[in-house]
Amino acid sequence: MQVNIVKLSDWRIPRKFIDVWMSSLAKQLKKHTKHDVTKSEITVAIVDATKIKQLNRDFRSKTKVTDILSFSGFEESELGELVICGEILDQQAADHELSINEELGYLLVHGVLHLLGYEHEKGGQAEKEMFELQDHIFEVLRHKHC
Repeated sequence: MQVNIVKLSDWRIPRKFIDVWMSSLAKQLKKHTKHDVTKSEITVAIVDATKIKQLNRDFRSKTKVTDILSFSGFEESELGELVICGEILDQQAADHELSINEELGYLLVHGVLHLLGYEHEKGGQAEKEMFELQDHIFEVLRHKHC
């Protein structure tokens, strides 16, 4: 998986961690789902709270700061773009008693699953399926890379 990283805030980006995590994530997705994203391109953008709130309002009509937004790609080779708020990531890492890399990894798994069509907002079986897969993949990668 080719990962493009865009820094749009002062948040320190662990580039090497993201590259290694995303490569391992692609392998786990191939193993546990029908999705082969190993040759896909993805952009990870790190923004501040003001920017993610604006994007959340503009694209989801929600007027609050969020941790991550997922945007599908336009070309067949583009998986899409993940926009992550560094400030919220830091806060959630502390709240969840995780390292910054662990919280970042969790958000990356979550966002990629959304890009692949997994959903949780309507609840039910789809939510259960997404979170079970997300948690399984996260734990595998966490033990390997964190």
